[in-house]
Amino acid sequence: MGKAFDSSLVWEFIPKLLSYFHVTLLILALSVLFGIVIGFLVALPRLYNMPILGHIAAVYVSFMRGTPILIQLFLIFYGLPALLEAVNIDLFKTGPLVFVIVTYSLSSGASFSEIIRGSVNSIEKGQAEAAYSVGMTGKQAFVRIVLPQALVISFPNFGNSVIGFLKDTSLAFTIGVMDMMGRGDTLITATAHALEVYMSLSIIYYAVAVLLEKVFAFFENRLQRHEQRLIS
Repeated sequence: MGKAFDSSLVWEFIPKLLSYFHVTLLILALSVLFGIVIGFLVALPRLYNMPILGHIAAVYVSFMRGTPILIQLFLIFYGLPALLEAVNIDLFKTGPLVFVIVTYSLSSGASFSEIIRGSVNSIEKGQAEAAYSVGMTGKQAFVRIVLPQALVISFPNFGNSVIGFLKDTSLAFTIGVMDMMGRGDTLITATAHALEVYMSLSIIYYAVAVLLEKVFAFFENRLQRHEQRLIS
């Protein structure tokens, strides 16, 4: 049973938890970076109606978006080493942080692929056809005409997804990663002040989420102004 609530501990725990914030930030940054690459690779077969690759991509996206991230984390952490052991690849000594980044990259990649696909499909087909008519190749039309507009359309959803992934990183401690939540778990064990720890964590996560919202709003406004200048 926990001890009596002590509000002073909330502020005392925050610096201790922040000392592990770099781990949370590393997970988020690498997962988003790899997720964007995966998202493009997964979105392209569906955008260009590639029969086999398109179906594989659709199944991948459906599975990753239809299952909880915690289950995906356990499947990767426990399942991947067991599968690769059959081909003499030993991952059992690999640190849990690697499995977290792999899982979150695959999960974010599925979400980003849908954001990319939706934003590209929202661009009028006539714009690409006009680009072809002036001699542009398919690649040039996509990079110069379609992609910049799709970026502006997709940016709000991208920002919301990143903030969602920030909150999902709190599950990394379940497989032994010592991030802020992992440190919080050790503080609870050592002090028996669980409520204070969770309040401290909520303050940190909320502050970071608000900061990210401001950053994404700033860049969204810059992108919209740039697009308006191009149109005018």
